[in-house]
Amino acid sequence: MSSNSKYDRSLKEKKRRTLKRLEKQLPDYCIPFLDEKELVSQINTVISYTYDLITFFSFLYEKNPMVKVDEIRDIPPEILENLTFEDINEYQRYLSFNDGEFSHMNEDKGIARRMAALRGFFEFACTHGYLKNNPTVGAAKRKKTPKKDIIRLSPDEVKAYLDTIEGSDLGSDRQKKFLQKTSLRDFAILTLLLNTGIRVSECVGLDVKDINFRENSFTVLRKGGNTAILYFNDDVSAALMDYIENERSLYDPDGDIEALFLSLRRRRISVRAVQNMVKKFGQAAVPDKHITPHKMRSTYGTALYRQSGDIRLVADVLGHKDINTTAKHYAAMEDEHRRQAAKIILYEDDE
Repeated sequence: MSSNSKYDRSLKEKKRRTLKRLEKQLPDYCIPFLDEKELVSQINTVISYTYDLITFFSFLYEKNPMVKVDEIRDIPPEILENLTFEDINEYQRYLSFNDGEFSHMNEDKGIARRMAALRGFFEFACTHGYLKNNPTVGAAKRKKTPKKDIIRLSPDEVKAYLDTIEGSDLGSDRQKKFLQKTSLRDFAILTLLLNTGIRVSECVGLDVKDINFRENSFTVLRKGGNTAILYFNDDVSAALMDYIENERSLYDPDGDIEALFLSLRRRRISVRAVQNMVKKFGQAAVPDKHITPHKMRSTYGTALYRQSGDIRLVADVLGHKDINTTAKHYAAMEDEHRRQAAKIILYEDDE
């Protein structure tokens, strides 16, 4: 998919409409902060920041007795000027759990992310003269959450996973008939994910014209809007060819649909549909692990690093701008190190 494809343009338009709709819920003095973020960040990040600010102003609307307005967007800046670090700490407790009008519950990681957005907003507002008071200074900072082991599939689990797709007999009779109609598509998608490490959003964005079987390559629109050419092995080639020639052609006999992977309604398959598919087959093949498309990306990255030992190669193929991101997730391979440690004979008997 190119950065100027019909699908990419419609996706960008949808996200910008979402952003503008959300911004209307906030006071006008919040917009310059979001405008600056839009210049230096991905639009998904700006949308997340907008949601976070809406949550903060919802807290003020619901809990602050000084707020006497009908809508969140009418909260005056004077309310913010009178806030203290204690109010921000109360907001963090509010984020942790609230059963009021805006009910929710968040873990430490979610609270820390929302606080990062709030701190950024107050810092911007004070720097540019929209506010004088920054109540986040001196407020409690969330403790770092313990690092979790990365869930990935072993080579045997990958084989079991793909075998489950090919011989799937899951669900009711109706579900089995559905799976039979999409078996080649499902196998092609999951083989592609496991053998290239592309993101699920990149996968669903592929068009037929992006695939080049002569060179076993495809064009993908990376996170951030950059276009890259990636390459696939013979397993992926065979799976894609089988799907295109024997299943996809039934839904697009005239070849006038751009999208590579189609739903039964002859539309581009959605990210949610692929996520559900991955989860469904994962529960059957490896029930002890919660498998997602991102776990498949981790599986590929780990396998590539294990075979090549080249962290820069892994970073380049996965599309990581910062190699430290790759090193953090793949070079450590904590579980494998622990297994190796168990095999080392530390105390040999000299006799």
